[in-house]
Amino acid sequence: QVQLVESGGGLVQPGGSLRLSCAASGSIFGNKKMGWYRQAPGNQRELVAITTAGGHTNYADSVKDRFTISRDVAKNTVYLQMNSLKLEDTAVYYCNARPLYSSDYSDVGDWGQGTQVTVSS
Repeated sequence: QVQLVESGGGLVQPGGSLRLSCAASGSIFGNKKMGWYRQAPGNQRELVAITTAGGHTNYADSVKDRFTISRDVAKNTVYLQMNSLKLEDTAVYYCNARPLYSSDYSDVGDWGQGTQVTVSS
């Protein structure tokens, strides 16, 4: 089991930026996909962005060209840089580690505790 700890959430105005961090226990990048998911009130949890150790990425259409997922292998940390934030980006953001062979859209793997991102004027 992988332990994941998120940080970096908070309150930001529309158009602002935030960077989320997810620190993982153990060496996970070689055999895990690392991703960010989010859940807004009343909605199901959804994929935001995910990356493999080989650098392949997958983004939700709603965040393409605004969000960037990256990883620091030496620090066992994955980041989500969020720019041009919109009201509809408000949600709890979760870090996830899942097997390489798994779907990006299934509820599998290990999850962090979540960090709240609120976009409001």
